[in-house]
Order: sequence, then structure tokens, then C-alpha cells
Amino acid sequence: MSRMEFFIVDVFTVGRKYTGNQLAVYLGNPPASLMQQLAKEINFSETTFVISDLPENGGYNVRIFMPEVEVDFAGHPVLGTAYVIQRELIGRPVERVLLNLPVGQIPVTFSDDGLLWMRQNPPEFGHTFTAADLAQILNVAEEDIDPRFPLQEVSTGMAFVLVPMGSLEAVNRARVNLDRLRALLGAHDAIAPAIFCAETLDVENDIHVRVLDDIYGAPEDPATGSANGCIAAYLLEHGYFGSDKIAIRSEQGYQIGRPSLLHLAAERAEGEIVIRVGGRVEMVAQGRMAADE
Repeated sequence: MSRMEFFIVDVFTVGRKYTGNQLAVYLGNPPASLMQQLAKEINFSETTFVISDLPENGGYNVRIFMPEVEVDFAGHPVLGTAYVIQRELIGRPVERVLLNLPVGQIPVTFSDDGLLWMRQNPPEFGHTFTAADLAQILNVAEEDIDPRFPLQEVSTGMAFVLVPMGSLEAVNRARVNLDRLRALLGAHDAIAPAIFCAETLDVENDIHVRVLDDIYGAPEDPATGSANGCIAAYLLEHGYFGSDKIAIRSEQGYQIGRPSLLHLAAERAEGEIVIRVGGRVEMVAQGRMAADE
């Protein structure tokens, strides 16, 4: 195959490199089997491939791979890939980049303050679970889980089980039992629990999040745009902050040494919940993959 350029970026950073969630972005369209091998070689939570230099229906065709499986949507790959497309393919400032994904066309806007924003698909609220089920999976007591709100599967293109916790201490203490998690999620679409609380490490932030997703070959995620979009919709739907509009800051990744910051916005408009997730992207490295001999 011909040489391919690739870029490594950090997404949802706290304003500097080596924070947020790592992403590898390849420009090229190798066989899907090689895409999967490269995703496993890089071993970030996701790796993306921009499979054409030219837009189609106004958007760029993109495929997303975790180390073990291709996925239809993921949050930080959308922002990071849009950043690379704007910088490397378009080559000039633009207000918006569209990504063509299996879940549909996802717009990313570039704001003057340096934030990139994606609008996610309207949420789907699914199955609810018992505190007993999730307590066993997370190795916490049932009393550690906030009883005021449901434990619910939510998706904006990738599904998560959302678990409100009563304290930051309980969030820190959680450890996933993978066998029990796989048994529970086997009949559902969700790939992982996303646990959160309103107690934060940084007083400027509003929620603290962990996504414990060691299922498809990725460890705990440093920053999960898809899960945080689901959380934003959930907070609005269930009145977590007692408001009909959400505009908050979400911190994630501290437990694994990758502090991250995500900006979440949600409101109701024309009968549906509109979700926007924003963050900063930093270029870390670029290179060219050697051609196969």
C-alpha cells in the first residue's frame, strides 16, 4: 500500500498537551483489516481514518476503530478528526466541518475562543437498572449510588449505562467486575457504565465523570465525548440541576493521570433534546507510515 500520513492529537485537554484523550488520525483508506490492526498497534481508545480527501455531500467520510472493533460513533474522535481535517485538508479557518459517520452527518463548529463543538444526535433513553445490579458491577455499596435518579441506558449514537453516585469518594473507589458487566450488558446496547457525581476536584467544574469501559480493548477512558453527551441529556431529562437548560463543565480522567475538560450544553427545542459537547484540541505529533514491502 502507499504511504499514509497520520497525526496524534489530544482532545478535551485542559489547555495543554498530554492531557485529555489521545487520538490517532490517519489520512487514507487501507483495507478494513489493516485499519483494525493499526488501531490495535496504536492502542488508544480510538483511531480514525479519513478515507477521502474530498468531501461527499458536504462532509468527510470517516471510520472509527477501537483496538478490538469498529464503532459507528465516538465523541473525542469527532472533534479531533475535524481539527485535523480543517488543518491538513482544508488548510484555512472555517466555521464548520461535517463528518459522515454511520450514525449520520455530525457537524463540528469552531468558536473564536478555541473550543470545538459537536452537535450530537438526539438521545434515546433505554432500559433502567437496579442499584443492586450496578453496585455489584462497580464493587461499591448500594448506598454509594444516588437514589434520587434512575440508572439508565442512554445513547446519542453509542450507548452507556449512566450511574449517578453520591460522592466523589465513591466515584474514586469504583472498580469494574468485567464478568458481571458483560453478563448484564449482553442483552443491551450499552458498552460501559459512565458514573458521575456533582462533587468535583476543580471548583470551576460542575460534574466529575469516569467511564469504565475496559471491554473492547480500551482501558478507562480519559475523556468520553459520547458518554458526556448522554450525561448532558440525562441531566436535563431528569432535572438533575433543576433547570430546563444545561451549560456545565465536566472533568474526567484524573484517576488515570489524564485530566480532561468537556463543555456540555443541552436544551429542548422543537420537541427534542439538543446536545452539544465542546473541548480543546492540541496537536502532539505527526508522521508517515512506511509502505508495505
